[in-house]
Amino acid sequence: MNFSVVFSNGTNSFNKGFYLTAFRNLENKNYLILALAIIYIITLLGNLVLLAVVLMNSSLQNPKYLAVCNLAIVDISMNSVIIPQMVPVFAFNQNYVSFGACFSQMFFMHFFGGMESFSLALLAYDRLIAICWPLRYSTINTNLRMLLIIAGIWSLVVLLEIFPVIFAARLPYCSSREVQSCCCEHSPVYKLACTDTSFNRQLGTAKTLTALLGPLTFIIFTYVIVVVAVTRIASISQRWKAFHTCLTHLLLVLLYYMPVMLAYVLGNLRLIQNFDLYTAVLTVSVTIPPMLNPIIYSLKTDELRDKIVKLLGKPKVAQQIIKNEANG
Repeated sequence: MNFSVVFSNGTNSFNKGFYLTAFRNLENKNYLILALAIIYIITLLGNLVLLAVVLMNSSLQNPKYLAVCNLAIVDISMNSVIIPQMVPVFAFNQNYVSFGACFSQMFFMHFFGGMESFSLALLAYDRLIAICWPLRYSTINTNLRMLLIIAGIWSLVVLLEIFPVIFAARLPYCSSREVQSCCCEHSPVYKLACTDTSFNRQLGTAKTLTALLGPLTFIIFTYVIVVVAVTRIASISQRWKAFHTCLTHLLLVLLYYMPVMLAYVLGNLRLIQNFDLYTAVLTVSVTIPPMLNPIIYSLKTDELRDKIVKLLGKPKVAQQIIKNEANG
């Protein structure tokens, strides 16, 4: 998707791009780049192994693992949009980004960020059906229905993210081209326009509330229903089994929302005075969940963990180590 051909009001200079200026004053920024490179490698390995295990085992090709695979694809895509472009920018000072590349990155970065949130909501939906209607799960939540829901979510997020990017691409950028960020985020870019950007700010805020808080509200709502349903179960062992089923998903939700919310709170309260340090904290907060998601799911899901052990051909000793890590 190239936004250099988006309708212009005649004042844009499409032959001019932007300059990413984050981390100029950050000490030891090479360590940050090294950390991000490690995060990216683990993200690829973890999620690709998870996808391979599901594809190679027909017993795992059910609605639950379709949702898990969807999250794995989003995780790979999310960090692939953010991390690789940062290496030449900040390791080799190649910080120029063309107009089209900048807005293309803006769209895909925010798109997969929104997809991460909606994918967690999809897993919450699956857990809701499994716990509240276990006997009807196979008829309510079929593979076809899950695929249709996934397709609907991808389409919805495209619609949510495309318009803020298009309207930002149509703004006249006739003064500064220095983006105070490590990548082409929506807010740091449109603020450079030499015209009134109040509409872009309102559109961006509405999109953020919908893409982040909307799924979070749905997740909280589903767990309220789940808790009520579980408390009605007489058997304590069955209650624990139901809560254990939700534990992995709750860890993923906390892992995704808590660091980002904390980073924004620290920034808004000015608790981190160094802008480059704040950007580094926010970048790591966004890229760590896609790395840890497959690890958490693999260790906390017995069925998936056993399949991975068999795929990798590990001996019983390694299998015991993995189980000890999962219980730890």
